[in-house]
This record gives sequence, structure tokens and C-alpha cells, in this order.
Amino acid sequence: MTGPVPRGRRGAGADTRSDILAAARSSFADRGFAGTTIRAVAASAGVDPALVHHFYGTKDDLFLAALELPVDPRTVMAGVVEGDPATLGPRLLRAFLGVWDDPETRLPLVALVRAGLTGEPGRTILETALKRIVFAFLTGAVELDDAERRVSLVASQMLGLIGARYLLRLEPIASMPAEEVVAWLGPTVQRYLTAPTP
Repeated sequence: MTGPVPRGRRGAGADTRSDILAAARSSFADRGFAGTTIRAVAASAGVDPALVHHFYGTKDDLFLAALELPVDPRTVMAGVVEGDPATLGPRLLRAFLGVWDDPETRLPLVALVRAGLTGEPGRTILETALKRIVFAFLTGAVELDDAERRVSLVASQMLGLIGARYLLRLEPIASMPAEEVVAWLGPTVQRYLTAPTP
């Protein structure tokens, strides 16, 4: 004879973490970052909100965990924005290529970008990732009135590079050494960041 079925929220069982991440991915895709709350994710996963905080910390941390990125972009970007603003463009490209040229980190990133280009949920998640991590760090580093405009131009360059080098594998840029890419594109990215407004 079995006892009564327990009611209420589940505890920290084996599948709880994956259920929280699944609920978070769904919410971030459907509602965006601003519309997602820890409380709503917890309710969807059938757990207490404190358990979400216990496993994942802040909503930013939960978002990054839901992306399942192979590196923490906050750590990468923190290193990029330190230093002379006059060399920010080349530094950004070196860090970017260092992550994307590594086969272990490239595959999940390619999957994220492809999802962002092929459907609304993926687009929402990719846009949120770019704005909350990359754009936020760069906008803070560029002390100019039109920082958001400049950072969006940098993003256009970087997304173009992703498309040509990693998605379409266009030659010769697909096999070009990283430092050669930096030599060609670094001045352009730097101009977007610090040149006088046209």
C-alpha cells in the first residue's frame, strides 16, 4: 500500500535543476528578459523561488545558465573594457576571436546564433544576450553621448564576421589567422567606438 502523493512544491531532486533551466529558457524566449521573473520561473518548474536563487543566483546568472554558454561572457567583456579606450576595438576583436576560434566554445555559440536567425524565441534570447552582456559592457566603456549608436555599429560588424567566418565559412576570411582579422577589422571597430560623429 502506498502513501498519499505529496502536494506542493518539489525540493532539490535530481531533475530540479534541469526543470528550472527548461522553465527559464521557455520564459526568456516567450517573455524576454524584462518579462521573466524568478517567481514565475519557479512556479513553472514547481519549486520554491528560493531554490532558483540557491541554484542560479540572480536573474542575470539564471539567464546565462539557460543559454548554456561554454564561457561566461561577463568575464570576457570585463577583460576587454579594461585598458586604453584607444585600443578597445582590437582588444574586443582578439577576445571575440579567441572565444569563437576555439572549437569547444564555437559550436554552442553557432547554435545560439542560428536559433536567433531562424525563429522568434531564438531571436529574443540572442537579442537579450547581446544587449545585457556585450552592449552593456561596451556602452559603459565608451564615454560618449552616442554610445548606443556606436555599439550597435560594432554589433553589425561582429555579426557580419560571425556570418562570414563561422556560419558561411567564406574564404579567405574563414581561414585567415586571427591577428590578420584584427589588423583588417580592428581599425574599423575602433572608429565606430571613438571616432568623431560624422
